[in-house]
Amino acid sequence: MPQLCSLRRSARRSARRNTRSSIAGLTLIELILACSILLILSSAAMPLARITIKRQKETELRRDLREMRNAIDRYKDAADKNLIITEVGSQGYPPDLKTLVDGVNISVGGNTGGISASALAGASGTSQFGSVGTSAFGTGAATGTSALGAGTTSGAGATSGTPPLGASGGQSSSTASTTPTKVRFLRKVPVDPMTGKAEWGLRAVQDDPDSDSWGGSNVFDVYSQSTGMAIDGTKYADW
Repeated sequence: MPQLCSLRRSARRSARRNTRSSIAGLTLIELILACSILLILSSAAMPLARITIKRQKETELRRDLREMRNAIDRYKDAADKNLIITEVGSQGYPPDLKTLVDGVNISVGGNTGGISASALAGASGTSQFGSVGTSAFGTGAATGTSALGAGTTSGAGATSGTPPLGASGGQSSSTASTTPTKVRFLRKVPVDPMTGKAEWGLRAVQDDPDSDSWGGSNVFDVYSQSTGMAIDGTKYADW
């Protein structure tokens, strides 16, 4: 009888040990599976994160190129209107990007046609007062309407009416001030997000469209000096 009781106790102890070991084994397997799933998910997320960062840099690169090219076009537009003194052979383009940041002096009034310095720096291609299709101040329209400030002729031949705009006592106003005003076309030379440097490839108007060496006389176009490839398969230098 005592031997039977001891056998039962031994059986119970062994059953408990087997249960504990099986439970510990299941916990270890679950831990291994969880780590494997996390590893697979992280390995799949890394390329997606790289592509997202690369796409953000490409968006920034396109914005920087567009900003600098617009600044060059505004400088060229002002030079074509004889508002900026340019060097011979530059064809109205800036000598370098630093000139766009430092600014140039223009004469407000005279040949500006009433265009303000802020409008000149803010937008290119702005039409002047009195351009084609718009009647100038003090000039009669083609339909026969009298010019602004011009007198109307009565039946007796006497001319009466309001004096010209800005005139006092029948005398014309003085010409606009020709005080030079500095205009900046670019706040700063942006940093190339692909190279991490504020250095850009330059092309003069005399250079070939795909030239990678700058002529040095003027800045007609800018491009990235990165040799990398974009997500769409194009080269950053060709943007």
